[in-house]
Amino acid sequence: MVGAGLAGTATAIRMLHFARRPVEIVLLERRTDYRSAGVAYHRNGNPWDHVFNIQAGRMSAFREDVLDFVHWANREADRGGWPAQWAEYEFTEPGPAPRRIFQDYLEQRLAEAAREAYPGVLLREVDGEAVDLVPTADGLGVELTVRPTGPQPTGTESTGAEYVLPAAHVVLATGLELKDLPFATEVLEHPRFLRHPYSADGVGRLAALPPEAEVVIVGSVLSAYDSAGLLLRQGHTGGIRLVSRTGTMFRAYPDTHEHGVLHLPCPSALLEPYRDREEFLGRVRAEWEAACAIVAREYPDIAPEVVAERVAKAWEPHLPAALDRIPSPELRALLDEFGTAIAALRVGAVQYTIDVIERSMDPGPVSLLVGAVQAVAPAVSGRLEVTVATADGKLAVEADLVVSNFGRESDYLRVDGELWRNLLRRGLVTPHERTGRGLDVDHRGVLLTRSGAPAGPLTAVGPLREGDEIVRNGRTGAFAFNLAAIKNHSIAVAAHVIEQLELPESGAASASDRPPVVPAARASRDLAESRTPDGTFEEAADPSFAHAVKLEVRRMATRTRVGRQQLDARLDALIGSLTAPDGTDGRRRLQVAVSRSAVRRLTDVSMTPRQLRRHLEIADADDTEDIEDIEDAEKAGVE
Repeated sequence: MVGAGLAGTATAIRMLHFARRPVEIVLLERRTDYRSAGVAYHRNGNPWDHVFNIQAGRMSAFREDVLDFVHWANREADRGGWPAQWAEYEFTEPGPAPRRIFQDYLEQRLAEAAREAYPGVLLREVDGEAVDLVPTADGLGVELTVRPTGPQPTGTESTGAEYVLPAAHVVLATGLELKDLPFATEVLEHPRFLRHPYSADGVGRLAALPPEAEVVIVGSVLSAYDSAGLLLRQGHTGGIRLVSRTGTMFRAYPDTHEHGVLHLPCPSALLEPYRDREEFLGRVRAEWEAACAIVAREYPDIAPEVVAERVAKAWEPHLPAALDRIPSPELRALLDEFGTAIAALRVGAVQYTIDVIERSMDPGPVSLLVGAVQAVAPAVSGRLEVTVATADGKLAVEADLVVSNFGRESDYLRVDGELWRNLLRRGLVTPHERTGRGLDVDHRGVLLTRSGAPAGPLTAVGPLREGDEIVRNGRTGAFAFNLAAIKNHSIAVAAHVIEQLELPESGAASASDRPPVVPAARASRDLAESRTPDGTFEEAADPSFAHAVKLEVRRMATRTRVGRQQLDARLDALIGSLTAPDGTDGRRRLQVAVSRSAVRRLTDVSMTPRQLRRHLEIADADDTEDIEDIEDAEKAGVE
C-alpha cells in the first residue's frame, strides 16, 4: 500500500477484515506524521478549531456503520489533553467535530483490525517513499523501489540508499497532490507567503500573526475558511481578503441536517446531443430550476439550504450518460470553469465553520474580492503585493501575509514526483483523458495502460480515481475523491486484491476477467450466469445464492475475528451445498461471484448509509444475536 493516509489506511483495514489466508499487508508512508490521516487530518496541521466540513455523522470509515466515528468519539476516544471546549462535548450526528481527532480514530481502527485479523494475516508499517515500480516478467507481482525515510526493513534487497520491496500486488493511495503556483514563483520562500497552511509551521505562523495584520487568502473554498476561521477565533481585527476567481461562497447546513437521497425525474434535456457550451448551459439551468422546484413543492420539509445538495445527488445516476455526449476538450474546460461552483452545490459546511466567517463580513474584517490572482511579489514597503484581475481591471493589494489554500493538482501530467515520472515513462499509468483528473482505471480500480489493458497487479484508491468517479458514477465536487468515495474504493479494491491472492494459481488470471460460471451441481437451483459489469450474478436467480450473498455482506461488515469465523463456517457450508463434491474450481468461482455481489451491495450509492444499513439488514454486524438470526434464517429458508 503506497500511502498510509486516509485512503491507504481505510483499504488496509478492509484487507485485514476480508483476508482468510496468510498475507502481509505493508503500509508504506513517506511522512510519519501523515499516517492514518494524510494532509487533511494530521494533528500537526489541524488546531482544535479546525472541524470537519461536513457533519460528524458522515465521518465513519465504514459506510455500513454510519455512526461508528460518533460512537468512538463519545465512548472510546482518549480525551486526555483535549481542550475544555471539547473535553466534555457530546458529539452528535449533525454536529461538528475537530478534524485532528480523526487520526486517533483511524489509528485505533487499524490497530483493532490487525488484532482481529485471521492467523497469518499481518500488518507491517514501513517508513519510506516509493520512487519506482516494475511488474515482474510473469505479470503476477511487482518490484517496488523504496527510498527509506526510517529504519530499513529486514528481508529486502538493498540498492544503496534504496531497496527493492517485492509484492504480489500494489495499491496506490498517494492522496492529494500540490498544484504549482505560477503567480507566486517569486515568493514561495518569502516569510510573508504561506504555502502550507496545513502544517505545524503554517499553523504556528497564523497563530503568531499580529491581530491588526492585513491578510490575503487566495481562494474562497473551504480550506480558505480554515485559515480565516483560525485568525478570527483568536481575535483578529485586521482585514482578511478572500480572493476568488468565481466568488463562490459555501452555505451552512441546518443544525438538524441529515444526509438524504431523493429520486427525482431524469434531467432528460441533458441527454440531447451536445451542440455548444452556451446551449448546453442553458439546458442545465432549465433542468436545475425545474428539479429545485419539484423538491420545494413535493418535499417542503427539506431546508432551502439543502435543496441544491439533494438535486445534485439525485442527478448522479444520470450524469454518466449526459457527460458521455460532451467532447473531451469541452468536458475538461467545463470542469475547470465550474468546478468550484459544482462543489458548492454538492456540499455545504457545518455552521461552526461558516458562522464565524459570515459574522465577520459586511461589516467586519472579512471581505470577498472576485478576480484571478495574477502575481504575488515583494512590495517596496516590505509587505507582499497581490495583483488581481477583476471585472473592472487590475487591482493591487498589499498584505502582511498571503496564504495560499491547498491548491490541489489533479492532472497527473503535471504532478511532480519521481514515482509519477517513472510510472508515466513506463506506461503503467494513464492520465484520465476525458476529464484531465486522476488516472484511467477500470470498475475494480485496476490501473490501465493507454491501450486500455490492465497495467499489472496495480490498483488505485482515493483522488487518483477522481476522473473515473465523475464519468462512471456521476460523482461531483469533493465527492469524486473524498471520504465518501474512499469508503467504496476501500471495499472494492480490498475485495479484488484478496480475490486475486486467494484464488488458485491456475485460475487466478482468467477468473478475474470474466463472469464466474456456477457449476451445475443442482439443476433445480438454475443459478444463471450474470453479465453485470462487475461480473456478479443476478442475485434474484436463486434464493440460496441470494442468501450466500447476504452472509458474505455480513462477513465483510463484521469487525471481530470470532464473528467472521462463525459467518465463514455458515457460508462455506452453504456454498458447499451448491457445488459438486469434487468441484474445487467451481467452488472457488462461486465464492468469487458471491463476493462480487456482496461488494456491489455494500457500495450501493443509490441510498444513504443509514438506508443501506437497514437494506442490508445489518443491525449490528458484531452482535452474536444477529449471527444467530442468520443461522435461524438459513435453517428456515435454505433447507
